Amino acid sequence: MSEPSLCIKVKKIHGEKTLVLANKLGISNRELKIHQNADNICIPLVRRPDENELAKLKTQLPDFELATQVFTKKKQQRKTLHQVLENQLPPHLLATLPRALDVIGDIAVIEISPELKAHESLIGEAILKTHKNVRTALAKVGAVTGTYRLRKFEVIAGEHRTNTVHKEHGCQYQVDVATAYFSPRLSHEHNRVASIVQKSETVVDLFAGVGPFAVLIAKKNADAKVYAVDINPEAVELLKRNIRLNRVDNRVIPILGDARQAVENQLSGVADRVIMNLPEKALEFVDAACKAVKPAGGTVHYYAFIRLPDSLENAQLRFSEAVEKAGRKVDVFLSAKTIRETAPYECQIVLDAKIL
Repeated sequence: MSEPSLCIKVKKIHGEKTLVLANKLGISNRELKIHQNADNICIPLVRRPDENELAKLKTQLPDFELATQVFTKKKQQRKTLHQVLENQLPPHLLATLPRALDVIGDIAVIEISPELKAHESLIGEAILKTHKNVRTALAKVGAVTGTYRLRKFEVIAGEHRTNTVHKEHGCQYQVDVATAYFSPRLSHEHNRVASIVQKSETVVDLFAGVGPFAVLIAKKNADAKVYAVDINPEAVELLKRNIRLNRVDNRVIPILGDARQAVENQLSGVADRVIMNLPEKALEFVDAACKAVKPAGGTVHYYAFIRLPDSLENAQLRFSEAVEKAGRKVDVFLSAKTIRETAPYECQIVLDAKIL
C-alpha cells in the first residue's frame, strides 16, 4: 500500500544525519519506507515540525525542505509466540515456553512442558496466529521410541491430522509424523550430502525414512543411483510416493527391510557412498555399512548422538574401532562436526569417513 505524507527532503549525503535527528525529535514516521532517488532522500513525518523543531532542523541541516511524497507502508513484523502470549500467561509460565518449534509442511510441532499442559490449546492457537502457513499444531507426547523411531502427538489446535507435504531444496515429501520419522532440522545435512555426491556414484541410504537424503541426491545427480532402505513399511510407502512425486523413479530403488539383511541379500560391495542416519544405533550397523562399500573403498556418512563429557574424538575412535572389527579401515576423516543440539548437554554429530 502507498500513501502521501509530509516529509523532510535532503541530499542523499545528509540522509543518515537527517534520519537520526528526525528520530530524536520524534517526528519520523517509522511505519513508512524511506524514499530515495539518485540525488535526494525523503524521510516521512508523522506531523509537521513545530517552530522549535524547525529551528533545530535549520541549524543542523542548512539545505533541507519540507515536501509531500508518496511512501510505501512497511510490512508489519509478525508477532512472535512469546509476544502473542505475554498478556495471557503469567511470567513464570511464559519463561518455560519453548523458544523453537519444528514446522513440517503446514504442521507445527512443539514440546509442551508439564507446567504448560493446562494451557496447550491457548499455545496451539497462538502458533496458528504467528505462523500463517500452519494449519495444525501438534504437541509431542513422550520420546522417540521403538525400531521405527516414532513418537506420539496430540493435536492442540487446527486440523486433526498428522500428514502433510513438506518442501525442501526443491523437492516435495509426503510425510506423516505419526507413522514415519522425519526431522526438518536435518535440512542442511540433506543438501550438504547431496551436493558432494559425484557423477555416476552408487549410494546406499541404510535408514532412508521417507527419502529426504535419497530423493534429493537423485534430483541433484541425474547419473547417481540410490538404494533407499528402511525397516518401517509406512515409511517405505511414503518413500515410494515421494520417488514418484519428485520424478526420480529410475534413480531411487526403495527396499523394505532390515539394513543389515538388505546389504547381505543384495547390496554387498555396491556402494561408493553409504548414509547412516540412525544416530541412536548407527554404531551397531557399521559392519553392514562396511560390507556395502565397494572393495576399492568409499565414503560413509555416520550420524550419532554424543553427551558431555563425551567428545567428537571419542566418537571417531569408536567408529574406527567398529570399522576395523568389520575388516576395513578408516583412511581419513573428511569431516567431523556437531550438527545440532538435541537436549541439554547432548548433540547430534556427523562423521564423513573415507573407508578402505
